[in-house]
Amino acid sequence: MNKAFVKESDHDDDDDAVALQQAIPPGSKNYITPAGYQRIKDELLQLIDVDRPEVVKIVHWAASNGDRSENGDYIYGKRRLREIDRRIRFLTKRLDLAHVVDPSAHHGNDQVFFGATVKYLNSAGEEHEVTIVGIDELDPLKGKISWVSPVARALTKAREGDVVTLQTPLGPDDLEILEVTYPEPAE
Repeated sequence: MNKAFVKESDHDDDDDAVALQQAIPPGSKNYITPAGYQRIKDELLQLIDVDRPEVVKIVHWAASNGDRSENGDYIYGKRRLREIDRRIRFLTKRLDLAHVVDPSAHHGNDQVFFGATVKYLNSAGEEHEVTIVGIDELDPLKGKISWVSPVARALTKAREGDVVTLQTPLGPDDLEILEVTYPEPAE
């Protein structure tokens, strides 16, 4: 196959970083919980200390076998090495931009801030529970929403018992805050 059709850009990670950076409001920091920061750091160390050295060994072995143009181990290994290096650069940038905020500092508070777990009731009478986290930690299926999401922005700074209005494509939706909790401080 012609290399022109398989050539990968060295700037693919820049596109990811730009996309994620755009999610952060201008002039704001990339807030992240201590657990989220540790998860990114652990992934980075795994890539640097374990995954990359293993792939380098495979590529070195494959290169010593001779003809590299039809050597699947060499071609796949080089591709995997580029993917690992791209991910390492991306994670390093994310850690450099991260501003760690410990939500346990608000333990016992009934006002919604970053890191809060909020139970609320929408206009349709459906109860929801969400935890407000950083953009690098979001997992909507587990109820973790980004602090820049419309729901999180509507809830932020409100207190238990307050009713806030969320603007949706179908029109305004009133959210009644039932409970606000934060993790207990580590000792």
